[in-house]
Amino acid sequence: QVQLVESGGGLAEAGRSLRLFCKAQQRAFTGSGLGWFRQPPGKEREFVAAIDWSGGSTYYADSMKGRFTISRENTKNTVYLQMNSLKPEDTAVYYCAVAGGPRYYTTERSYDYWGQGPQVTVSS
Repeated sequence: QVQLVESGGGLAEAGRSLRLFCKAQQRAFTGSGLGWFRQPPGKEREFVAAIDWSGGSTYYADSMKGRFTISRENTKNTVYLQMNSLKPEDTAVYYCAVAGGPRYYTTERSYDYWGQGPQVTVSS
């Protein structure tokens, strides 16, 4: 079982920023695409952003473009999600995930390992 450890969630006011961190075991991290998903209260889990194995290619859900940035630091087995200009509708449990392949993927079935999901709450 591969463990992913997430941190950085919490409470923020609208318009402010938060940064999420997710560290994985090297054997799962190396050569794998990575993604962030979120589950708002009372809703299904949805795609947020993804990055390929090298960090050279990224993809975002439309509502996150220009506000969120996904990045990875392969030497630290860590993926980040920088969230700027937060909105109350960004309130959700956020999950990082490690894909079974090297590209970026937008569907949950492409991911093999999941983090525990820190809560992000944005107040208006």
